[in-house]
Amino acid sequence: MARKKAAAKVLRITQVRSGIGRPATHRATLRALGFRRHQQTVTQQDNAAIRGMVFQVRHLVKVEEVEGEA
Repeated sequence: MARKKAAAKVLRITQVRSGIGRPATHRATLRALGFRRHQQTVTQQDNAAIRGMVFQVRHLVKVEEVEGEA
């Protein structure tokens, strides 16, 4: 039986709070996620590494799950 390939999950992450005055590790995590400025939205593949980074800066970002956008 042929299985259909499941659509890859994607996370749409929006930075809602500034990294100014935050620890250097938090600022570096925001950069690693792809943020360059406040209120920017990026899309990342849903995997354990990205989830861990989002967890570290969860107070600075808003996350939405999207079905296979990117």
